[in-house]
Amino acid sequence: MTDSAETQRGFDLHTHSVFSDGTTRPAAIAREAAELGLAGFALTDHDTIDGWDEAREAAEAAGIDFLPGIEITTKQGGRSRHLLGYGISPVGGELFEALAAVRRSRLTRAKEMVRLVAEDYAITWEAVVGEEDVRTVGRPHIADALVAAGYFPDRSAVFTELLHPRSPYYLGTDAIDTVEAIRLVRAAGGVSVLAHPAAFRQRTPTSAAELGELAQAGLAGVELRHPEHRDDWMPPIIAAAAKLGLEATGSSDYHGAGKPNLLGQQVTDAATVARLRAGLATPR
Repeated sequence: MTDSAETQRGFDLHTHSVFSDGTTRPAAIAREAAELGLAGFALTDHDTIDGWDEAREAAEAAGIDFLPGIEITTKQGGRSRHLLGYGISPVGGELFEALAAVRRSRLTRAKEMVRLVAEDYAITWEAVVGEEDVRTVGRPHIADALVAAGYFPDRSAVFTELLHPRSPYYLGTDAIDTVEAIRLVRAAGGVSVLAHPAAFRQRTPTSAAELGELAQAGLAGVELRHPEHRDDWMPPIIAAAAKLGLEATGSSDYHGAGKPNLLGQQVTDAATVARLRAGLATPR
């Protein structure tokens, strides 16, 4: 956890709401961020920006800053990569067409995974999607249904024991090429940051060569401080990011009750946020 002084001047640039796989409304995230003394936050739901208006209005009411964001499902060389896009224009275009295709793929995948899981566990599609206006359905929603049905204590247990990539219930999903996603974010007026490059759930960390490829494509930064990073994987990534001149960000990857990650657990300083904003086509 960051100390109080750092938290007061920091931004949490990676949070999720009920519009993707979080359990909290955007307005509640804004209020909690203000109560924690954060300077601001970004809402980065998976492949959707539907929570932006609520988050922005609540942030203004709470007296804190709001940076609109999104987390895009991508692949680099066949390996899953998540890309954080900040300050993109909400007007439709190539990026949103690509995101709509990703969401359709996620929906098809989720329905088939539910069908497979339901052969052995008493869950239904209705139990998975619930009553919230979820735009991006995925494994966390299936996990929540299994937890609600009493089969597992929490999401983490479901991912570890049942819905991991080697499970017979697991299916892959379509994703945008990471280099192409960086181009699409730039075309939409935004800047991109690579999310959790050394998360323990990954088979391997992002390599210096892979990071170099993304930097050449226009990547603006790397999420170097994240609660799920493996410390032993970080030194070469930190060195490569510095050599490439990439911004270093810190974020919690907050999902409400969906993860143990705490809002404000890692933060980004205001100067870094200002530099990211300076790279936007129209500062937001």
